[in-house]
Amino acid sequence: MTTIHECECAICQQSESHPDQAEHQLMNLFISRLDEQQRRWYAAIEAKKLGHGGSTLTAKITGLSAETIRRGRYELEGKLIDRPVDKVRKHGGGRKATEKKSLLSKQR
Repeated sequence: MTTIHECECAICQQSESHPDQAEHQLMNLFISRLDEQQRRWYAAIEAKKLGHGGSTLTAKITGLSAETIRRGRYELEGKLIDRPVDKVRKHGGGRKATEKKSLLSKQR
């Protein structure tokens, strides 16, 4: 089961109810179902809507880093040209294998 981030913005930290709390909860529910690049792009879109300081506030809402959100904005501004369509990471991305596959294990 995926955990859903609890918003850390000032509005959601208040004891009294606010309409933005429900929106932030919905955003975090949605983000919990996305892969890493989709989370980055969605957060970037929301940050852009907020204008100046949007990346910082969206980071508090979603738990993503502001730098990750900025990266999503740059990727979207570039029309995702350098992003692969069929996989989440670019070729060579991600963790390296802890053990190299040998020819013997492939032949078995």
